[in-house]
Amino acid sequence: MTKRTRTLGRTGPQTHTLGLGCMGMSGMYGEADRGESIATIHAALEAGITLLDTGDFYGMGHNELLVAEALRTAPAARREQALLSVKFGALRDPDGGWVGYDARPAAVKNFAAYTLQRLGVDHIDIYRPARLDPNVPIEETVGAIAELVEKGYVRHIGLSEVGADTIRRAAATAPISDLQVEYAIISRGVEETVLPTLRELGIGMTAYGVLSRGLISGHVTQGQAFAANDFRAHSPRFQGANLDHNLGLVEALRKIAEQKGVTVAQIAIAWVASRGEDIVPLVGSRTRQRLTEALGAVDVTLDAADLAAIETAVPAGAAAGERYAPAQQAMLDGER
Repeated sequence: MTKRTRTLGRTGPQTHTLGLGCMGMSGMYGEADRGESIATIHAALEAGITLLDTGDFYGMGHNELLVAEALRTAPAARREQALLSVKFGALRDPDGGWVGYDARPAAVKNFAAYTLQRLGVDHIDIYRPARLDPNVPIEETVGAIAELVEKGYVRHIGLSEVGADTIRRAAATAPISDLQVEYAIISRGVEETVLPTLRELGIGMTAYGVLSRGLISGHVTQGQAFAANDFRAHSPRFQGANLDHNLGLVEALRKIAEQKGVTVAQIAIAWVASRGEDIVPLVGSRTRQRLTEALGAVDVTLDAADLAAIETAVPAGAAAGERYAPAQQAMLDGER
């Protein structure tokens, strides 16, 4: 039987093989159904998923309140198994725009206080800055979270979208459980220096974007229109010739998936899971139907021949377009 648990690094918690990323339930990919979102969180917990990933800036607090409602209305046993991973520091304006990052020690503690209130909990299981604040040394940010750990408000310290040097400096300050970073068949930049650094230091990875925001899910079509408030309407990989090229890669993956009797999404998730027991793929399912499909990936075993076929079909660097628009791409410490 397929093993269904993993541990985040040397110091982090044990989780289900998959985690649930909740961002899409708060409007990042167009409108979401609140009732279905809560039902999906309940279904994830029922299936044994433990790690729920959110951020205080997802929907300007909306996502934390949604997760809180889902936990409040879940059976007690399921509610108690949940591990809450929270990102902080990204600043928004009333129009929903992104206006920078704040990871000063005082801000860290302020953000944590509001998150604890919105989530209705007495501690956060993993707390992490969403990006590196260019104006604040990572040692100061991590040191502030370490103080919250000492007081019992946080259990573990995580990082997000930072490079090898920042990871080393953070780990020299306090124990780090995991790095959250985009990792997918078509997003493999972390393999060069970031992933080896994590493994050297005994730090786990929670991999988001395993389906590249739906691009390699098998459910995106050529000419598909995205709402103005959908991240994909502005993502380079979903634009014009880039999208046509990238969907060609999806069709190459589909052939491999069909030979194994699985879906494109399942083979894409299984590929990330196959990269190491220290990696927990986060799936961004917004409906129970998509969650069921994602859970099926846990039982997909990729042998050497499968992995070689995937590498041939979609070699590293094969995707067209950057992960983010230029302004956001510039904030990725690990890719500068």
